[in-house]
Amino acid sequence: MLAIELPITSFSLNALYGDRFVLGLGVSHIPMVEGVRGHRYEKPLAAMSTYLDGFNNFATAGELPPVVVAALGPKMLALSAAKSRGAVPYNVTPQHTAQAAAILGPSKWLAVEQKVTLETDPAKARALGRKELSRYMVLPNYRNSWLRQGFSEAELADGGSDRFIDAMVLWGDADTIRRGLRAHFAAGATHVCLQPVHADGDFAARDSMLAALADT
Repeated sequence: MLAIELPITSFSLNALYGDRFVLGLGVSHIPMVEGVRGHRYEKPLAAMSTYLDGFNNFATAGELPPVVVAALGPKMLALSAAKSRGAVPYNVTPQHTAQAAAILGPSKWLAVEQKVTLETDPAKARALGRKELSRYMVLPNYRNSWLRQGFSEAELADGGSDRFIDAMVLWGDADTIRRGLRAHFAAGATHVCLQPVHADGDFAARDSMLAALADT
């Protein structure tokens, strides 16, 4: 159900800040929706379509509101293209980015997330990656997405294969990581969101990564 306050607040913020406010919407995951919040997890595509329809009712005729969708699969990406300003995929490869760009078309935003760690030691980098990804690997929506992206069940077992970890968390020196980030842009991304991966509490490492890679 769409609360009237959300679209009104979103449109107001967008007007106040010069069309710079964007609201991201996603269907979340069964453990969060049912286990934590105590809600019923509806069919994702139908639920998002209905929610966007309600949101769009508040928009000026012929315009889409400042909303993007956390889309992974082709049907949700197509819905994002039809009823929002674009998509914000998470835990994806440049190959997925290319597929998403083809579905969305050239006029839509495609802002992909990419985890990074400025660590040149393979064992240390992959250990950080496995720890970071462990929270996502128990969620069916991400696992299904990774399988569609070409990873096997075996590659998702036991913390993830090296190939899987290396795809999800770019590591190495700054130049190596920049090449991986630019692969998303070459595939059609309009924006790439950096998520630094570092030891718990090491905010200096986080800040140094963002500073080193911000000009990618």
